[in-house]
Amino acid sequence: MGTRERRTDVGAARARELTATLLRDLRFARIDRGLSAAAVAEAVGLSPGQYSRIKRGLTGSVSIEQAARIAAVIGCDLSLRLYPSGQPIRDAAHAALLRRFRQQLHPSLRLRTEVPFPDPTDRRAWDAVILGPGRRIGVEAETRPRDLQALGRRLALKLRDGDVSSLILLLLDSRYNRDFVRSNREAFLDRFPMPAPRLRDLLKAGVNPAASSIVLL
Repeated sequence: MGTRERRTDVGAARARELTATLLRDLRFARIDRGLSAAAVAEAVGLSPGQYSRIKRGLTGSVSIEQAARIAAVIGCDLSLRLYPSGQPIRDAAHAALLRRFRQQLHPSLRLRTEVPFPDPTDRRAWDAVILGPGRRIGVEAETRPRDLQALGRRLALKLRDGDVSSLILLLLDSRYNRDFVRSNREAFLDRFPMPAPRLRDLLKAGVNPAASSIVLL
């Protein structure tokens, strides 16, 4: 089974879990407020049979609109948030970028891709890790970064938790990305102090760099 299929399976299982929790919470809230199922169904605009199937989980899924309407008449607000968890799927351009980067390394340096974090309960992974004498260097590849603050937070957390000594932000060499780096030069300088030419020289020589860097490739 491919990575994309495995992740959609995880998502489907999570949806079933969240739906069961939501239906339980709606039931408890309705009972706590002394409301009958018939009264809630009428207020929402559902027949008693339709509402009965929803609250017993027999419909297979509940739409966000249905859940929010039921919650509203019970006197609750439905809240949804996204939290980073694991790695997103990657496209062909991302894979090609890592392949080109591998060619920049001295044969003594090994590049492993999709490297899990040391904590088995943490589903994040490095796009790649360079393994060499005395150091593990995390590599994060981006073809088109957009949100500098979100990117910075994500990288800082991965650097903290990912058991590496330094970090390489690998960017596709495009006009957009060159402008992105240039316009955020001051913010990047503190986090990535090593100039890219120096980093590439070290990697070609088989030396693991001691500082983080940005590489456009």
